[in-house]
Amino acid sequence: MKVTIREVAKQAGVAPSTVSRVIANSSRISSKTKARVRETMEALGYHPNFNARNLVNNRTNMLGVIIPGASEVAFQNPFFPEVLRGITTKAYTAGYGLALSTGQTDEDIFNEVKQMVQSCRVDGIILLSSKIDDQIIPYLLEQQFPFVLVGRPDNIATKNITYVNNDNVKAAKLVTEYLLLLGHEAIGFIGGQQEAIVTVDHAAGYEQALHNAAIPMNRDYSVYYQEVLEGGQQAVIELMSLEKPPTALIVADDLMALGVLRMLDEMQVSVPEDISVISFNNVMLSELSSPPLTTVDIHIYELGQKATDALVEKIQTPDIEAKTIIVPHRLIKRQSCKKLDHLAPSK
Repeated sequence: MKVTIREVAKQAGVAPSTVSRVIANSSRISSKTKARVRETMEALGYHPNFNARNLVNNRTNMLGVIIPGASEVAFQNPFFPEVLRGITTKAYTAGYGLALSTGQTDEDIFNEVKQMVQSCRVDGIILLSSKIDDQIIPYLLEQQFPFVLVGRPDNIATKNITYVNNDNVKAAKLVTEYLLLLGHEAIGFIGGQQEAIVTVDHAAGYEQALHNAAIPMNRDYSVYYQEVLEGGQQAVIELMSLEKPPTALIVADDLMALGVLRMLDEMQVSVPEDISVISFNNVMLSELSSPPLTTVDIHIYELGQKATDALVEKIQTPDIEAKTIIVPHRLIKRQSCKKLDHLAPSK
């Protein structure tokens, strides 16, 4: 005979509604009660009918994850597998599957988001980036559809958007100040795509640090490329072709920085003896590069975890207020930066 929710509730010493909330992984139920109810379910051999429950609750138990740009390009960057690892861990614990976007252009991705919303394919959406004049965020706000952003919104209705981010202005200011303390003043900035909000924030932190040090901005030292190996290589060619090349480089992320190191090696420019390089993200390749990269650890895995927790909470408690979650960053010093020797003869 099939075990019922009422029998589980009686055995666990809770109300049937509590059992239902445990099945839905409601944040309103304590972890101790959840453990007791789940143990009882297992002991009695109770298996929830998720399909029936989803039909009643109008839930799919699926989360949409929107990856920026062409997916084959995005997955060249270790940031995305790592943030997805954090998302997957929390989604599994909460009983959700994932539906990843596969669009190759901005328009493809926007249409895919609309299809997810209108066809009720997912219960909520995690956006893995934001950019200037983004069309996805206004659409989701208009539809009042649950979503969480990894990154910072472009100043549109920010108070209504839950987002998980690093303080990227502060992080970029930190790395610039670190290079200044090492004696560098000719500091190049290799940003990612200019319309990306993270790039906007990195540039702002870089400029703030130079301004505070009373060092004039040299616009020739700021270049922007796609966050792939080739982008870093092209950026180095542009910067090292200047009449007075930088003595240090700030790079948007570790993958680009690997391209930077490779091209500098081809040019027979030694790191850090001839030029210092510092980047962001602290993915595995930053430690394995030659030389190992000084970088900023932005705790990518934690970004994914916290975004998923926040989205599940929004789905289960629709009236909850929007929140801003800032994940701390940390400078990881390795061997790609060196104090500038002002006494060394110019080349």
